[in-house]
Amino acid sequence: MKRLISVPELFELMKSGKKYVLLDCRFDLMNKNYGADSYREGHIKGAYLVDIEKDLADPKSEHGGRHPFKNHMDFKKTMENFGISNDVTVVAYDDGDMQGAARLIFQLNNLGFYNAYVLDGGLVSYKHFNGDIEKEENVADNKSAKLDVKIDNSFIVDMDYVKSKLYDKDTILIDSRAKNRYLGLEEPVDKVAGHIPSAKSYFFMDVLNVDDMTKSSFKSPEYLKEHFKNLDPNKEIIVYCGSGISLMVNALALDIIDIPYKIYPGSFSDWISYDDNKIATGEE
Repeated sequence: MKRLISVPELFELMKSGKKYVLLDCRFDLMNKNYGADSYREGHIKGAYLVDIEKDLADPKSEHGGRHPFKNHMDFKKTMENFGISNDVTVVAYDDGDMQGAARLIFQLNNLGFYNAYVLDGGLVSYKHFNGDIEKEENVADNKSAKLDVKIDNSFIVDMDYVKSKLYDKDTILIDSRAKNRYLGLEEPVDKVAGHIPSAKSYFFMDVLNVDDMTKSSFKSPEYLKEHFKNLDPNKEIIVYCGSGISLMVNALALDIIDIPYKIYPGSFSDWISYDDNKIATGEE
């Protein structure tokens, strides 16, 4: 499925006369003010600011992880407030790291809305192509947009499902966090270090073109095929991370090379919230 749109393609959309909504999803888990501060410093003309913590996630509870998907009806209302209806194209962007923007797009997909794309290269690429930047805040207050939803959970799994697939010969779990966290050598956020048993380590940053995102956030398809060469596309692939955000980067990379997968939004922070769930350390 195509979930990426290039800046030149965005320019074509802007000129087409079709209805579209731009959403600024920049954020920093360690700096809660980063998104709003960055938006005020300059954003794509016409874009609305999305607050990852408030607009995309429900409050943290006993289970569900640190950033549980916002419940469907509240998320629907939030998107409608941005002016999103079924005849609108949504383009979400961030700094090019793909995390916040992809998280939003996958949640829209969960509502059964697929006319939604992540801007490849994010704001870095947009500026490279001399796109219009503004500092004026765009206030989301749409009263007329109506989004008809048809919930699609076909690509989403929960803790019980993951637990039933541990060491299954036809299933591959992908851990998207940094290698030291996967190995259990350090854990800067969650209360327990390690990984879900049987998971393989594929750090999400390894697929990103961090040195030059002017054309694309991702390394070449050839690199991605080599990077994921040990994944059998005939097996069920489940992707997770710490709290259900950075996994989306690996998911987009798998899209590029046509490898199907499912996502575990609760991720490791949900897994460890169940006392009887085992945690593995070291390489697997």
